[in-house]
Amino acid sequence: MLTVEENELLCRVVGDAPMGKLMRRHWTPVCLIEEVSEPDGAPVKARVFGEDLVVFRDTEGRVGVMDEYCPHRRASLVYGRNEDCGLRCLYHGWKMDVAGNVIEMVSEPAASTMTQKVKHKAYQTKEWGGMIWAYMGPQDAIPEFVPPPWAPTAETRVTIAKALLPCNWAQVLEGAIDSAHSSSLHSSDFVPARVGGAEATAKNWLRPSTDKAPRLQVERTSYGFRYAAIRRPIFNANTHEYVRSTVFVAPATVLIPPNNLYNVANVNVPMDDHNTAFYFIAWGDPKTTPETETWRKFLCQQVGVDLDECYRPLRNHENRFWQDREAMKAGNFTGIKGFPNQDIAMWVTMGPIANRSDERLGASDLAIVEFRKRMLEALREFESGATAIGTAELTPPQTVCSFQAVIPKEVDWRAYETRYVWGDMDQPALDTNYQVTR
Repeated sequence: MLTVEENELLCRVVGDAPMGKLMRRHWTPVCLIEEVSEPDGAPVKARVFGEDLVVFRDTEGRVGVMDEYCPHRRASLVYGRNEDCGLRCLYHGWKMDVAGNVIEMVSEPAASTMTQKVKHKAYQTKEWGGMIWAYMGPQDAIPEFVPPPWAPTAETRVTIAKALLPCNWAQVLEGAIDSAHSSSLHSSDFVPARVGGAEATAKNWLRPSTDKAPRLQVERTSYGFRYAAIRRPIFNANTHEYVRSTVFVAPATVLIPPNNLYNVANVNVPMDDHNTAFYFIAWGDPKTTPETETWRKFLCQQVGVDLDECYRPLRNHENRFWQDREAMKAGNFTGIKGFPNQDIAMWVTMGPIANRSDERLGASDLAIVEFRKRMLEALREFESGATAIGTAELTPPQTVCSFQAVIPKEVDWRAYETRYVWGDMDQPALDTNYQVTR
């Protein structure tokens, strides 16, 4: 368990919070590309690290990520006119381009030079992997954008389900790295089967083990850690083990063990201390990775069906996440459809920020303990002047990936050769041209 003070350090990201400062040293997803796909389309509101932002695509297709509030009288620019390569405030007609330059002040005299004296807060952006990214750290030292492990190449299909959740980022991430819970919480959707490894069907995921109490082993890395959840396999249990190896990429990404068709990842962006933008990702070969609506329907994360138009879940604590008790009597373990929804019910009911000082952790919580230790140690090092974990020379190699396999007991999972899942295993070359765009 953590002390109250340690829990505050781990969870808080707003303002001058140390963890927020560390996380700002990373390029951060702000929203989905699909939300601002149309030039001169409607601006979108986003919130990251406690900052209210407006995102828009201008006439020439450039994306801007700016302070939501007009520098003049602080009215919201989400309601502004997106026109002629700029976003115009409705209040007095001030207009800003994607770089934050105030290019028109129609309420000021024609001879005024005030536009040269005002600069609106705007962040550099990058479009990659289905997301709009921004660098929200020190603007005098913006690092090169490097593709994340779950979108290693331009040829990779990246399919994303998004949900805005009313709870802290750390409890969402801890759920993603917790392999032990899947044998209970997801037991009706991630089912044991007589298969050679994890497989995906149109209805559920299969895995070759009935073991609900995995043994956990951890290996630290410069960018976080990887660990193995080791279970008895259904076949060859005397000579083999079923290994599911998960990777934590600091500060807020989890590479989840894949199935036979596609890879899986989870990214958790703190909107503020009490809200998280949760992205659940399938990625890999376009021939075998599901398309967006197929993925969202499989997860029960469809906009207009499971989520409102702002990606907020319609299932919530007040309506008991649409839990079906009759289905539970008939054999469904949770009575909640869609395994992300099963997770969300657990995360949200912990409260806005989980009280970790009241927990009683066991052997199956080794990865949870390692996450907390790793991030708190990384935070202390960062505050002492060290490189932020997962950046610069600590950036994860593009080849890092999770895996699952039934392997002989004498084989060390740490040395097991890993490759991300690709349909014919003929993986495309990794991209090296990552120029930052405005």
